[in-house]
Amino acid sequence: MLLWLLHHFAPLLERWELLTTGDSRALITARTALASLTSFAVAFLLGPVAIRWLKARRVGERIASDSERLNELHASKQDTPTMGGLFVVGAIVLSVLLWSDLSSRYVQTSLIATLGLGALGAADDWIKLRRQRNGLTPRQKLVVQMTLSLLIGVLLHSHQASQPYGLALVWPFDNWAAWLGPSFVIWAMVVLVASSNAVNLTDGLDGLAGGCLILAGSAFLVLTYLAGHKTLATYLHIPYMPGAGELTVVLGAMIGAVMGFLWFNCYPAEVFLGDTGSLPLGGLIGLASLVSRQELLLVVIGGIFVAETLSVIVQVFWFRRTGRRILACSPLHNHFLFRGQHEMKIVVRFWLTAALLAIAGVASLKIK
Repeated sequence: MLLWLLHHFAPLLERWELLTTGDSRALITARTALASLTSFAVAFLLGPVAIRWLKARRVGERIASDSERLNELHASKQDTPTMGGLFVVGAIVLSVLLWSDLSSRYVQTSLIATLGLGALGAADDWIKLRRQRNGLTPRQKLVVQMTLSLLIGVLLHSHQASQPYGLALVWPFDNWAAWLGPSFVIWAMVVLVASSNAVNLTDGLDGLAGGCLILAGSAFLVLTYLAGHKTLATYLHIPYMPGAGELTVVLGAMIGAVMGFLWFNCYPAEVFLGDTGSLPLGGLIGLASLVSRQELLLVVIGGIFVAETLSVIVQVFWFRRTGRRILACSPLHNHFLFRGQHEMKIVVRFWLTAALLAIAGVASLKIK
């Protein structure tokens, strides 16, 4: 849409095109900034309207976990509007439609991931809130996630197969790479399902997932820009992926939308993401790692999400084996909550850790 207008101002932008990734005549850096500002404004303006609507529909959080103590600690959150991911997803999609190149396969794939996972999360939240059930069964959610992720994997495979590292698993700290071939589709499914669920598990305290998403998203915004810039990719010895820079615009929109949401989600939260927001946002982070060919760096940059997920897996495994718990409560943020730390202190410390991990992940590109 607005990209068409930018094309018509190409003569004024010709001198600036050497500063872009070379994948588009319109400045990617400018469009990324505009996408971020647009999505922030939309989320910020839609927030109060969405919160009032959710309250009127009584779409409020139900505090009903298996832990009585956790229920007591979160009692103040009872009936706080959830499904705030609706206006986050709306802000992202609108901004992407306005500022991105809609002919890009990566943009198309990101819209499929955002809308598909958002719809799955919304269905889960709605059933959970309206039918007094725990939402969709884990198997139902996993089947839909796997199906959608396989579709995205096929689209990426067909688009990236012609690139030297398009289907390779790249070790970020050396020039080593392993060709995945057709198994790339399965690998993409694993990455997308894992990243979307990891963000979902992290979304348990006011502002926690939002702040960590902004930091991880910013790191991958840099990585997708570098991957789409032939000169910089060659200099840093990372895979050059033509067109990857266009995903920078999508990530800019995501970061702006989450910033707008965080305005209302910071302590004490006025609204929660719900699965409606956490699943698609986690999926976008996973998609960015696949496009930039930096899935292994996702473990570093998304270290908070990884730690939260592992804490649940280890807790369940150890309890089933020994009947004892390693943590006071999982995911990891609940452990610190049970130890008496204030919610805001836990969140800020997790943010700081996420910032350090994001910096370390980007800085590691030159350790070769």
